[in-house]
Amino acid sequence: MKLAIVTSCPNGMVTSVLCARLLDAAAQRQGWSTSVEVVDAAHPERELSAATIEAAEWVLLVATGPVDMTRFIGKKVFRIAPAQALQDVEDVLRRGAVEAEVYVAAEAPPVVASAQAPRLVAVTACPTGVAHTFMAAEALQQAAKRLGYDLQVETQGSVGARNPLSAAAIAEADVVLLAADIEVATERFAGKKIYRCGTGIALKQSEATLKKALAEGVVESAAGDGKAPAKQEKSGVYKHLLTGVSFMLPMVVAGGLMIALSFVFGITAFKEEGTLAAALMQIGGETAFKLMVPLLAGYIAWSIADRPGLAPGMIGGLLASTLGAGFIGGIVAGFIAGYAAKAISRYVALPQSLEALKPILIIPLFASLFTGLVMIYVVGKPVAGMLAALTHFLDSMGTTNAILLGVLLGGMMCVDLGGPINKAAYAFSVGLLASQSYAPMAATMAAGMVPPIGLGIATFIARRKFAQTEREAGKAALVLGLCFISEGAIPFAAKDPLRVIPASIAGGALTGALSMYFGCKLMAPHGGLFVLAIPNAINHALLYLLAIVAGSLLTAVVYALVKRPEAVELALEPAKA
Repeated sequence: MKLAIVTSCPNGMVTSVLCARLLDAAAQRQGWSTSVEVVDAAHPERELSAATIEAAEWVLLVATGPVDMTRFIGKKVFRIAPAQALQDVEDVLRRGAVEAEVYVAAEAPPVVASAQAPRLVAVTACPTGVAHTFMAAEALQQAAKRLGYDLQVETQGSVGARNPLSAAAIAEADVVLLAADIEVATERFAGKKIYRCGTGIALKQSEATLKKALAEGVVESAAGDGKAPAKQEKSGVYKHLLTGVSFMLPMVVAGGLMIALSFVFGITAFKEEGTLAAALMQIGGETAFKLMVPLLAGYIAWSIADRPGLAPGMIGGLLASTLGAGFIGGIVAGFIAGYAAKAISRYVALPQSLEALKPILIIPLFASLFTGLVMIYVVGKPVAGMLAALTHFLDSMGTTNAILLGVLLGGMMCVDLGGPINKAAYAFSVGLLASQSYAPMAATMAAGMVPPIGLGIATFIARRKFAQTEREAGKAALVLGLCFISEGAIPFAAKDPLRVIPASIAGGALTGALSMYFGCKLMAPHGGLFVLAIPNAINHALLYLLAIVAGSLLTAVVYALVKRPEAVELALEPAKA
């Protein structure tokens, strides 16, 4: 049997690729001949040709959202959502072979939600904008389809906003769902009911989240007047911090990689003026890293007070850098500036004729003045002294303290796989880069790679305990782990948290401890194992690799031993002629 498989997940390629691989492998086991296409608008040349589609006996379409169906007119097509396809690939193939129907354009109009169906728009965003952003969007879309809701989702990921919400969609929506771990601008949602939650909640409890959004959405003002739900305030400080980290992160990654590239020519090559190494160090260390703390402080303040907080926050952040208070001082400056700007906006009353001057004159002037004076006369010197002491401690700590710090950071990276604890450890390590403390960053990134790599290895060494779909997911997790995407382990953790998380923590703690024990120092804050390809980006590269392998193997062995075997799968036999 000849089968064409087409997968299309508009919110992220990981799901599309995973579906394609699982279904292709299952079809191959049946002895079927397959042609596979993962829809990617950036690469139209990868589409299956008309001749290939014509030669297929039927088309398996795994997709959410609109798809160009004109290519399949006259062909037998079986369409299913990615979430359903991943549950049982063999059953999908069995059903498709029986239920596929000839597609006729007139008989397949686009699905239009009933006028009575609730209308929602949503925005998903996480600090790094990689995995949780798109996984939450996919989960919400599938839940809305099951509930019969009309939902449009905008993802604010690492490459900017995808599928941006139109003004018409926002106007027609009953409620706006902000599934975000960072602050999202709400000016365009003025006058609309808004419901806020984290990406983790949206991912794990998608149907309940949509229902609660409709029931509990609250109208907020665009200026942030404090009328947000009480639960938002409860986690507000942490969300403001993550917002600052989110905007700072690209600057740190760019600067760190520039510094690492300068070391390709030798550790001290940048000291020679006029050389390429010196130019790279000037771009990365003297420019990008100098902007790191002002960006952190500025966007913490922006998260608190909206646009009026940006100027005083950045001014306070630059003062923190100038005074030697580093990233800790930047965090303090961001919160001082943000709450000062918010207080001026809320409590300073001006005549109506002068009210327009508030955001462009009054707030920036007085909030900047207040933040600057507090940083210079109150906060700067004590925080600078504290940061200097912390830096000295990290640079001169004994073996025992180094191992304990490695255990702590490594364990934190593996507790919630991209969640708040993971992000806290990562933000701490990234902040220390500006103080030339590179060892914590090495331990943090190494430990963050362990869960997906370890669980991927476990699917190989204990194959009989894993279902075929889990073995295929393990291959994808292995690749994501090599890229330092801890979220690759989420499918396993969601299914078996009481065994996966302890196994992951054990491996991550070991890797963090070994990295600190070996004295590994990493200049770049992201990139996974691919950073090792840059000469001198990390010292003791082989020992660093050994630490990652040791922790991954520990996670793999522990989980392989404690995991309960899956029920024996009955493979479908190919139909006999």
